[in-house]
Amino acid sequence: MISTQLTIYCINPGCNSPINPIGDRVCASCQTPLVHRYLWATGSLSAQITPGTKVADRYGVITHQILLDTQPGLPPDVPEELPKEVIPYLQLYQERLHLPQAYGFASDGEEDTTDILLLENVPIDERGNIYPTIVEAWEQATAVRQVYWLWQILQLWTPLSELGLSRSLLVVDNLRVQGWCVRLLELYQTPEDKKLSLQNLGECWQFWVATAKTSVAKGLQNIVQEMCETEVGLDDIATQLNGLLLASAAELPLVLKVAGSTDIGPIMAQNEDACYPNALSDLDEPLLSRLSIVCDGIGGHEGGEVASKLAVQSVKLQIRALLAEVTEQTVLVSPELLQEQLEASLRVVNNVICARNNEQKRQGKERMATTIVMALQVPQRVQTSTGWQSNNTHELYLANVGDSRAYWITRNYCQLLTVDDDVATREVRFAKSLYRKALIRTDATALTQALGTRNSESLRLKAQRFIVEEDGILLLCSDGLSDNNRVEQSWQDYTIPVLTGDMTVEDAVCNWINLANEKNGRDNTSVVLSYCRVSPEYLVPVTPALPEEIIEAEIQEEQEEPEEAEKQEELISFTESSQTLLDLDLDLDIPGEPFISLEIPPTLITKPNWGKRLVMLGGVVALLVGGTSLGLFAWWQINPQAFQQMCRQVPQKVQQLCAKGK
Repeated sequence: MISTQLTIYCINPGCNSPINPIGDRVCASCQTPLVHRYLWATGSLSAQITPGTKVADRYGVITHQILLDTQPGLPPDVPEELPKEVIPYLQLYQERLHLPQAYGFASDGEEDTTDILLLENVPIDERGNIYPTIVEAWEQATAVRQVYWLWQILQLWTPLSELGLSRSLLVVDNLRVQGWCVRLLELYQTPEDKKLSLQNLGECWQFWVATAKTSVAKGLQNIVQEMCETEVGLDDIATQLNGLLLASAAELPLVLKVAGSTDIGPIMAQNEDACYPNALSDLDEPLLSRLSIVCDGIGGHEGGEVASKLAVQSVKLQIRALLAEVTEQTVLVSPELLQEQLEASLRVVNNVICARNNEQKRQGKERMATTIVMALQVPQRVQTSTGWQSNNTHELYLANVGDSRAYWITRNYCQLLTVDDDVATREVRFAKSLYRKALIRTDATALTQALGTRNSESLRLKAQRFIVEEDGILLLCSDGLSDNNRVEQSWQDYTIPVLTGDMTVEDAVCNWINLANEKNGRDNTSVVLSYCRVSPEYLVPVTPALPEEIIEAEIQEEQEEPEEAEKQEELISFTESSQTLLDLDLDLDIPGEPFISLEIPPTLITKPNWGKRLVMLGGVVALLVGGTSLGLFAWWQINPQAFQQMCRQVPQKVQQLCAKGK
């Protein structure tokens, strides 16, 4: 380690003068955005690193355990055989929103190269400042945020406990917060001779809830007392905490403004993207402010433009029925059940596209497919923490397949909410490689799953639930925009004007697409922005193209109230996309929406302690993997010829379901 004046290198390998002062946004020589990648150092030597020095002639030591990679264009050092302490970081990659990622290893040249493990995706801001601990931020947080932090910790308890890492959630200095989001600095192994339980977690929380906001203090204290004094189960605590979370969130108003657009780009011959809403969407469509979708027909899959449109229409068909059922419930629908519904809906969409491929006898590279990222704001009625009835619990559900992404952006940060389904991610999840090393592979960005390529049993899905408790923008986009980290580099310029009322959501969508066409112009681009506002301030008057929906809380009378095997993740192949549309029953040449106006008779399932039955949207199309009649009905409506053809090919007992589907 040597003392040095820190500079940072441009990541452009063709730059003639790559050395720049730390803090500059772009390279002075070639104007390439500079990458300031701050890392957290762990391991036996990390505590001995002196601030103001360099490690391995590359990593500048900013302060205790915080390093800056001054050569971010180079891959970090990784040993051939990965040390066992790095494996949990790889296995938990799906939780990257809350957990750090293993970046590489460093040495001062005198010790073993694995003595210092470097972590990226850590709770450190773009200037190298570490985010506060929960304890430091607790008293200034709102009531809903206090409960939301505890909810996130509880959701992490199971995946960390399964790997013997639950101690990570009990080290107070390890729990950091970036706005609403709980983030961990590193993972701590639980000693083998010590078994941690919810009682330990409750004891940790006791000190925090003692100073909780008045509206949630009693509820939190009761929950923590139950955790500390009884053998209560995780599900019971989660149910109680979720009820308190939604009751506190419902105190806030919620204003939603959504706009979207898709663009062919300057090079492509056709647009294989589809999105909802878009400029052609019906302004009276009840889904308009609730649902947002971006689909990217897979480049090289013949008929990708059809698959993306088919996915959008099929999702809309099912979400209409889901929301209709949710609004009729007299008790809260659990987040687990709603997540199951969204996952089941995507399986139905997958099988509808898959059936069209089978009908057309498409094989291998000829099969059409699409990525998808979708967000659904689900309104539920609930009695608030202060005792009145609200019509919205501020729940936002998110699901994705492929590499179309979702970001949450505020004035202070940009958070990637989704994980790509590509080869690099697969290598990390299977603990075969660190992410940065996996990115070097020539097939690193090849997709490992998309809708329509295979039977829905092979899909690996995970819907997420978020609570909207701050002003922010949800950005959904295809890789035409997200490639090369364009969103991470440009979010301040393209979203803060919307949050300050200086730009309409529609104009921001256009600006994002123009950026994509300028910087990543080799692809189609789709962007959907949802501006979510909970603060009392209103936008500067503008003339919007789409209406905004104001969901004010209304006071009403009180009412009673298995990881799949790697061999299943075959790579999706790419070829030139076909110009010819398939012979669909839908008139996809006419871009107007919606294409189906019927109400769907839902298939109902029962859940214990429910006053009503909730629609089970999807499962999987029954003729393919034994799903529900709603999936059959959707398939029959969208493509009756393929539906009947498949019915004739299945056993007699299964054919009886075809009649039910109609």
